Amino acid sequence: MDLESVIRSQPNQGKTCGTVAKDSWKTILTLAYQSLGVVYGDLSTSPLYVYKSTFAEDIQHSESNEEIYGVLSFVFWTLTLVPLVKYVFIVLRADDNGEGGTFALYSLLCRHAQVNLLPNTQLADEELTEYTNDGIVPVNKRNVGSSLKSVLEKYRVLQRVLLILALIGTCMVIGDGVLTPAISVFSAVSGLELSMSKEQHRYVEVPVACIILVFLFAIQHYGTHRLGFLFAPIVITWLFCISAIGVYNILHWNPHVYEALSPYYMYKFLKKTQRGGWMSLGGILLCITGSEAMFADLGHFSQLSIKIAFTFVVYPSLILAYMGQAAYLSKHHAIESDYRIGFYVSVPEKIRWPVLAIAILAAVVGSQAIISGTFSIIKQCSAMGCFPRVKIIHTSSKIHGQIYIPEINWILMLLCLAVTVGFRDTKRMGNASGLAVITVMLVTTCLMSLVIVLCWHKSIFLAICFIFFFGSFEALYFSASLIKFLEGAWVPIALSFIFLIVMCVWHYGTLKKYEFDVQNKVSINWLLSLGPTLGIVRVRGIGLIHTELVSGIPAIFSHFVTNLPAFHQVVVFLCIKSVPVPHVRPGERFLVGRVGPKEYRLYRCIARYGYHDIHKDDMDFEKDLICSIAEFIRSESPKCSIGFEDLEDDRKMTVVGTSSSNSEGVRMCEDDPDSSKVEGISELRQDKSPERPKKRVRFVVPESPEIDWDAREELRELMEAREAGMAFIMGHSYVRAKRGSSWIKKVVINFGYDFLRRNSRGPSYALSIPHASTLEVGMIYNV
Repeated sequence: MDLESVIRSQPNQGKTCGTVAKDSWKTILTLAYQSLGVVYGDLSTSPLYVYKSTFAEDIQHSESNEEIYGVLSFVFWTLTLVPLVKYVFIVLRADDNGEGGTFALYSLLCRHAQVNLLPNTQLADEELTEYTNDGIVPVNKRNVGSSLKSVLEKYRVLQRVLLILALIGTCMVIGDGVLTPAISVFSAVSGLELSMSKEQHRYVEVPVACIILVFLFAIQHYGTHRLGFLFAPIVITWLFCISAIGVYNILHWNPHVYEALSPYYMYKFLKKTQRGGWMSLGGILLCITGSEAMFADLGHFSQLSIKIAFTFVVYPSLILAYMGQAAYLSKHHAIESDYRIGFYVSVPEKIRWPVLAIAILAAVVGSQAIISGTFSIIKQCSAMGCFPRVKIIHTSSKIHGQIYIPEINWILMLLCLAVTVGFRDTKRMGNASGLAVITVMLVTTCLMSLVIVLCWHKSIFLAICFIFFFGSFEALYFSASLIKFLEGAWVPIALSFIFLIVMCVWHYGTLKKYEFDVQNKVSINWLLSLGPTLGIVRVRGIGLIHTELVSGIPAIFSHFVTNLPAFHQVVVFLCIKSVPVPHVRPGERFLVGRVGPKEYRLYRCIARYGYHDIHKDDMDFEKDLICSIAEFIRSESPKCSIGFEDLEDDRKMTVVGTSSSNSEGVRMCEDDPDSSKVEGISELRQDKSPERPKKRVRFVVPESPEIDWDAREELRELMEAREAGMAFIMGHSYVRAKRGSSWIKKVVINFGYDFLRRNSRGPSYALSIPHASTLEVGMIYNV
């Protein structure tokens, strides 16, 4: 069954369990089945390296079994409290219109409190369906939540702290995209150690792991939809294997191992091992690697399907697997070498090779999931103005959200190979991966506590209890991972620091550039003084001026007019902006309004996209853009006039959908003018010139309501301009720190931001604009 067809059958997916309950159980169980391959690949492979990393150095496996029982108790309660209690029962409810992840939480906070640092928000954005579709309830202005909101909105430094907190979580997810494939594949391949000597397998494991990793990254551009149908069967087979092996080891070696599930054994473990036991928590932490994927991949499934898959399949399988390993190790103390305490030693010898093959496949599936998640979160960062523009390729036309970013893919591959070759053991890889995982969870806990107060409007006491209980538990693991800084934990810190610097520099430069545009807007009086001809010759065609401004006339327009002797008969100020929602419905895509009087033929069009939306290609986007302007002209009230006071008021702008969503509005046809008419509509054609261009444009408008003569003339002129062609005027910015700036600002702007701008994709690529129709106007920004 196709994943997309299942998802589309439940429009309210990702909301509360009550809404999902309306769906058939067949749909829910199908989603639960498919989530096993997408969401739980990483989490299900953790038994490969948890015990091996835990007993690598800090503690020893003794005859009393107190160490192995204590580790099992920690693993059980960690799996129970973090993935089961925290994520399944609490965090999954904090979805952003069905989407999850770090940026979903930050997006929720941006909508409930004005904490977005980029000042391009409009009142019209708050009327978007998904903006208000998350159960907003009336707020009591006297409660603590209202006071906290006021404090966040008042102090800009707190807004920066909140953004940096979200970016730290994002950077650690990217770091996890480097470390998880390395440790998963290397641990799966480590099964070869049981069939050869320790000296030999060292020369085999690393090359085999590197070959698999290169293959994994090399096939990313094909997309997962081609092999996605295999993911769930592979993970299910793997879970069945580890749970069956676990049951066998429990019954055969130690049926009483279940007693170690008591939290008393955690106390005994820490009492006996003390500092060594505390440091070994960094290895135990790896048992919840991949738990964040339950929340991050929520957009492809429903809450109930993810809960069912984890609660009834993944959770019991993992518990049985860890109990089985503990049962085997409790009866085998004379381990020949420390490196043989891993997963494969507890697998019966007759089935080790088949299990090894399944483990490698499961590791590849788990790695694929985290790589795809890294692509997705970088796309979100780029949409929110926190990451340089990159080339985003949608690998599937059916399944939404499957993307491929070439630059990021090869960077991840090189870093992943460097980690594998540099470390060559699961101990240091585990230290690095553990710190990345627990940092993301700590960030989620902090943001979640704010969501409880600001978005759910619960008591501050409940938020404090949440952050104290889960935060202290995770802080214990964080401290144990951080103490291993020199033994591998420095890797995620170094990677996150580099990506954080890139994100902060890009966001700071973008913010300063926008502030410069706002401060240098052209006065409406200057425009009116030019008259309807703008003081120059108006030639046929549409001039599309790209600007970041949502109101006002950009400086690039005056720069262009004063340097060239002609301009197009129709001018459109186009702003493509991201709003803090995952998706903008096609019927709410555009905001269209006028700039100046009607006879000027100047329009403003704001195209709004969510951070998960797909940007259409140039032809579809051009058609939607022209149709939105035509629909604005048709639906505009004849008495409507634009005055000085209305120019900056986005409430005067009209919400217009795309051509596909507006079936009753104006449609545009670019075909043979002799084509038959559509019943119940009228056509506007251009018949003035006997020499007709090859491309004919006609607007199909509804018969009712009748449009006045002025609107018809305006539509004819728009049609003429479209036939003549469209030119894209882009600003080529040279951003420099102004004189008198601090040396830090000069370094950030003149070197950091300038380097990123020159080596990232330009705005023309982001808009899918054909280069043959593009005209760049250079401008110097002194910020």
